[in-house]
Amino acid sequence: MDHNQSASLLERLSEAMAGMRKSERKVAELVADDPNFVMNATMASVASSAGVSEPTVMRFCTSLGFGGFQQFKMSLAQTLALGIPATLSTIGRDDTLEQISTKVFDHTISSLDRARRHLDPVQIARAVDAIVAGTSLKLLGLGASAIIAQDAEQKFALFGMPTSAPVDPHQQFIAAAMSKPGDVVIAISNTGRTSSIVQVAALAQANGACVIGISGNASPLLEYCEIPIIVRTIEDTDVYTPTVSRLAGLVVVDILATAVTLRRGQKHMDRLTRMKEGLAQFRGSLS
Repeated sequence: MDHNQSASLLERLSEAMAGMRKSERKVAELVADDPNFVMNATMASVASSAGVSEPTVMRFCTSLGFGGFQQFKMSLAQTLALGIPATLSTIGRDDTLEQISTKVFDHTISSLDRARRHLDPVQIARAVDAIVAGTSLKLLGLGASAIIAQDAEQKFALFGMPTSAPVDPHQQFIAAAMSKPGDVVIAISNTGRTSSIVQVAALAQANGACVIGISGNASPLLEYCEIPIIVRTIEDTDVYTPTVSRLAGLVVVDILATAVTLRRGQKHMDRLTRMKEGLAQFRGSLS
């Protein structure tokens, strides 16, 4: 089984937990908390440790697409052998700081790995082409997505074009209403269902701007985007879990900024080098 197939076990487990019956969720939580035990245990011992019946363990396995308990264990063993983080368990009130740290790191690493594997290089290339050919860049997002937009604005020198990231919804509407052919608009929403972002994307598209959409899945937002970029993460609504969609979005911004910089050519690179050298001196000017 290759890397992608093994990693998909973690994705299926994470995505399925919320919709499982209470008894099957107990098995899922046991797998998440102690995958090594489950990998080496019998079905009877797993059932006993989870406090459920053996048929429940079997239903848990088949609900994830496996033919039975042994096939599930083989996939789990291959996942662990590849060194892919397997801890997807919910952070508990009684967890130690060490347990919290491990779970947050593992959840984040697993999620970023998923985003990397599912990212479409064709759409990334189209987005780079559009930005290089564009006359201005506007980034629109709310909440955690606004943080991604503002991070991109901080990298305006790398993009080599006028860049803005208005936070206020009214300013976002104005930016979309005033957009024109040649402008590039990046609309960001993990759910892709934030009504105001969908509306401003539609407005920018109607005015001739090239709209790039960044969303966690196929969503209403992407219907109004010429270039759809789907950033799949293992996002959880649990109150304690990190907002990994934001981190993945920041990585995508770095990819775009880096690729655009390289496309701008040596003259642009030389200007950036001089800017960074001057910035280093400016930072140390009071020391």
